[in-house]
Amino acid sequence: MAFVQFSKVSLSFGDKKILDNVSVNLKTGTKAALTGANGAGKSTLIKIMAGLQEPDGGERVAQKDARIVYLPQSGLTHSGSTLLQEADRAFDYGYKIQEEIDSIGDALKENPSNSAELLERHAALLARLEDSGWYRRDAFAESVLLGLGFSRADFTKMTDEFSGGWQMRIALAKALMQGPDILLLDEPTNYLDIEARDWLESFLQNFKGGFLLVSHDRYFLDVTINEVYELFNGQLNRYPGNYSHYEKVRESELKTLMAEYQKQQEEIAHLQSFIDRFGYKASKAVQAQSRQKMLDKIVPIEIPESLKKIHFKFPPAPHSGQLVFRANGVTKSYDGKTKVLDNLDLQIENGERLVVVGHNGAGKSTLLRIIAGVDKDFSGELIPGSGVQIGYFSQDNAETIKGSQSVLQSIEDICPLELVPKARDMLGSFLFRGDDVFKSLDVLSGGEKSRVALLRLLLKPINFLILDEPTNHLDMQSKDALLEALKDFGGTVVFVSHDRGFIQDLATRVLELKPGSARNFLGGYEYYLERVASESGGTVAGHNSDGSQNKNGGGKSSQAQNTAGGNSRQAQNASQASASENQSQGQKSAAAISWEEQKKAANEKKRLERLVESLGAQIEEKEKAIKALEEKMSDPAVYSNGAKATEVQKQIAAASAELDALNAQWEEAAEKLG
Repeated sequence: MAFVQFSKVSLSFGDKKILDNVSVNLKTGTKAALTGANGAGKSTLIKIMAGLQEPDGGERVAQKDARIVYLPQSGLTHSGSTLLQEADRAFDYGYKIQEEIDSIGDALKENPSNSAELLERHAALLARLEDSGWYRRDAFAESVLLGLGFSRADFTKMTDEFSGGWQMRIALAKALMQGPDILLLDEPTNYLDIEARDWLESFLQNFKGGFLLVSHDRYFLDVTINEVYELFNGQLNRYPGNYSHYEKVRESELKTLMAEYQKQQEEIAHLQSFIDRFGYKASKAVQAQSRQKMLDKIVPIEIPESLKKIHFKFPPAPHSGQLVFRANGVTKSYDGKTKVLDNLDLQIENGERLVVVGHNGAGKSTLLRIIAGVDKDFSGELIPGSGVQIGYFSQDNAETIKGSQSVLQSIEDICPLELVPKARDMLGSFLFRGDDVFKSLDVLSGGEKSRVALLRLLLKPINFLILDEPTNHLDMQSKDALLEALKDFGGTVVFVSHDRGFIQDLATRVLELKPGSARNFLGGYEYYLERVASESGGTVAGHNSDGSQNKNGGGKSSQAQNTAGGNSRQAQNASQASASENQSQGQKSAAAISWEEQKKAANEKKRLERLVESLGAQIEEKEKAIKALEEKMSDPAVYSNGAKATEVQKQIAAASAELDALNAQWEEAAEKLG
């Protein structure tokens, strides 16, 4: 059994401890995830495990000849060879073993009398090569490449021709082909579509070696791993079970801590409020300083970022008609020959969450660009509904994020007035935390710009959202926050995503695209998967899953739309009339009691002012009394006499309790006074 073991590994960056006496053992059969907040040190720990970075202290022990393969989350490129030639380099370990086998054979020919040790080594190497599957490498390489989405036509392409996302797929394919004993994967699904993710899930489920994953895809982790390591504040803790089970167990563990955290936050807010309100008043300077000392002594309770619940809501969606969008006979070709979309009819109604699915090249992003009005080079007709305001997001939106403005300022500038106080919370849900909000737009990475672009879109008054891969560059908590916000969104959503959990929780209808054809499924994503799985033969292009023609994309009839729209307008008019009447009655009532209320308010204010002044005087007297008693305790005649010392201490305790009560009354009265 191969293994790599780490004992008491430590690493610091300046004053910050990234790893603090971390110990972990990875072995054949390990199926583990590594989780933790952004910046916790996950990628650093994996690099140390791979032997690419030296820790400050600790020990790393690996079994002899154990092969450990590491895949970073980005940055790998390939050039100068065809795809198959590049894939064959994954089998270099086998070529090296074969070279040693050949050299032993030559040695045996030259000196057959001294053969026992060489024969033993020769047999061991042959067995190792056979177990590794090296003799079946061509079939294995083909299987992996096809599974990860490459076509046979790609096999002879030069690797230079592939884009950045496909370059990382090549790197992932090579990592898997090496048949390592321990596989370390940092965000392996970032550049994979659903079909490739499904294949990778199956591969890892059947993988004989051990692996450790970092991923922000909950579904992917749930079906591949059986233990979770959480990195928090430099400590590494193990939780058996899949990722969802870890979240439940960890949440239960943190219940008490969360309650204490909330209590502490309220105490901090209360003390800070007092300091902010009264710190500048000379008469209350002593009390403000006392509370500042109390605030400084508080040791903050830290909650793992990965378990904080983040919530935000969109601005109210403007009203639109029941029919949001219709496409008639949309046809699109890039080369004039192959039709990506062929005579597509589609109808989208208010409130739907339509997911567009299909293999790479099926036309998903193309369709979204056409609906959004970005791509105008097509034939057919687009008919937007009444009052429809479209918002479109794709990864290209990142290119529009530029300038010297800070991230925070760029969000506050477009925020509806009522959401401005929540701007930092919303940025936190999109992974801009702490001083990150003050970064200039020009210095942001591509992923950061993409997150800013998405948030800026969501803050606009839109009722028809078109989203192409909105969860890219988001962690699980941010995805959860976006998902809940989209569920509560008062408009309509059409989206493409490669995150199965996100699709399952959001989609109410599925449009499946294949090159030149489309099928509409009137149900959620699980229903779609069940229907596809249950089909024994091929599907008829241009038909729904129930066999009916795919004309109008499964929408309601025009009469139903008009009736629904008319009823909606009548209800809206009635509601507005009722609100207007209530407002008028409220204004009359307010005018009748205005003078009486003003008189009462003035009297109450005077009473509170007198009370605050009286309590302040009592507090000052009580503080003087306590100070006198404390000075009395320093008198040798008192502290040397046990009975007298006990009596004075009782007096101090009683006076302190009375002071606390007076302070509480004063704060309450001062708060009401404002």
